[in-house]
Amino acid sequence: MNLHNSASEKGAFTLMELLVVVAIIGILMALLFPAVNGVLNAAKKAQARNDVTQIATACVAFETEYGFGPWGTNNPTEVEGEFLAALMGSNNRQIVFLEVQDIKDKRRNGFDGEAFVDPWGGRYQFAYDPNYSSSITTAGISRGESVRKNYAVWTDPSKQKWNTNSKPDGRYVQSW
Repeated sequence: MNLHNSASEKGAFTLMELLVVVAIIGILMALLFPAVNGVLNAAKKAQARNDVTQIATACVAFETEYGFGPWGTNNPTEVEGEFLAALMGSNNRQIVFLEVQDIKDKRRNGFDGEAFVDPWGGRYQFAYDPNYSSSITTAGISRGESVRKNYAVWTDPSKQKWNTNSKPDGRYVQSW
């Protein structure tokens, strides 16, 4: 009969058992992080898609209300300054066509005091067809895409300043 086998010795874990459990938890976490990162990138892309659609819709609403836009160029420009102010309510009738949140957290999209920035920290890009021919030839990140609309809004991964693990083409969102 073994007299040294008491109840207190049976209830304890060995160091090896604890190390195995810690290793299993570490492996599970390593498998989980890429999935979480993928979900976060998908959410950022969905937010950017929503933003570019809202900007284009606000431009259509502004033009419908006033009969003209506060812009007049087919060249790509950033969504900032007088153009953004007019959409945000600094117009003759003080109509808000586009609501943009102020950025409180530096890793969010919204109004940074100067421009409307995307979820990756870059400013949204915009091009307009002043001839009403539904032909914009300077849209997109290559500045050579032809768009059959009066308004084109997109993100430019080369101007995005917040580090991200997603590929640049995964951060490119367009309104057309």
